[in-house]
Amino acid sequence: MKIAILTSGILPVPAVQGGAVENLIDFYLEYNQQHRLHDITVYSVWHPDVEKNPAVTSDVNHYYYINTSCFGAKVFRRVHKLLHSNEYYNYFIEYFFEQVYKHLRKENYEYIVLENRPGYACKLCQRGISNLILHLHNDLLNSTSLHAMDIYQHLNKVITVSDYIKQRVETIPTQTDNKTITVYNGINLQNFTRRENPIINREKLGFRETDFVLVFSGRLNKDKGIDKLIEAMLLLTDLPNIKLMILGSTFFGNASNEDSFVCSLKEKALAIKERIVFTGFVPYQNMPDYLQLADIAIVPSVWDDPFPTTILEAQAMGLPTIATNRGGIPEEVTDKSAIIVPTEQNFVEGLANAIRRLFNTPKERSDMVIAAKHNAVKYNRERFARDFFNALESKL
Repeated sequence: MKIAILTSGILPVPAVQGGAVENLIDFYLEYNQQHRLHDITVYSVWHPDVEKNPAVTSDVNHYYYINTSCFGAKVFRRVHKLLHSNEYYNYFIEYFFEQVYKHLRKENYEYIVLENRPGYACKLCQRGISNLILHLHNDLLNSTSLHAMDIYQHLNKVITVSDYIKQRVETIPTQTDNKTITVYNGINLQNFTRRENPIINREKLGFRETDFVLVFSGRLNKDKGIDKLIEAMLLLTDLPNIKLMILGSTFFGNASNEDSFVCSLKEKALAIKERIVFTGFVPYQNMPDYLQLADIAIVPSVWDDPFPTTILEAQAMGLPTIATNRGGIPEEVTDKSAIIVPTEQNFVEGLANAIRRLFNTPKERSDMVIAAKHNAVKYNRERFARDFFNALESKL
């Protein structure tokens, strides 16, 4: 089949600047290159590093780039904003879409995959382009979404990253509900294994070998629950060997400016500052080196996280995991590989109790190590890519 992939218009593909969605696109494009299934054109924002990436030399995956950072693009974006003030997305994304459309309309694709952009569907159908498939990574299409019914009716199929997101789509009142299928995300399991010569060790971060190290990895914002985790640490002052390593910054890349939330985190941690290490941004390729320093992983999300890959990465590294009951998180773990803590009541105490429990039960931790590694095997990138293409090709 001849397929077009419309990316989000924010980060480039190949994923030279990171991004969970962009990494997943790379996974299925690599699978397509290996198995030569389809002729695929990817529409992406341009970045200078994409030119050095070997993926762009593929003869079955083609890359069409929109330069959104040049002076001309900035001017045209502003003009677009003035002329079109009531569009579905902001002017940056809508400008990207319009530049893609100029090329898209000249082609004849059997399917067009919209990566996490349901709002593209209405415009494309209004312009006579159909056969649309939405690959939905976030809770962006439900009964409360703008133009939800119209968007849903314009789509041939919706592929969601979790059953939680699938259930949200199915809140839209429709005559049929067979458009939506779940394909769980995957990760590169080969990258998330313990390394003999990591770039970092406990001593460099101020941890002792006898310390019990918790790890949090992800964006530092309120939704991720990192403030609640620090509050839980404050309830564990009787266990001074429990330390916390916080991997991440406010956004993608090594942002040097700390926002008010990060400042508040560090202020909250002052009472136990010798037990908490903020590493700042860690490049994705270095994450396994940091994760292997930890004894357990904590994913304290207080929002309905659709399907965070941080859990898959921690499980692949064999880390017992403490996570919450939000969004698609419970779908990623088993009761043998993780402890699920409800967020609805006494959440901070629940986190502290789960940490204390694993600290005091080395046998349970060792059993969870085995279970975590076993569970992670289900989420390899090859399985994800195979299931993704099976979903694309399946009959409605």
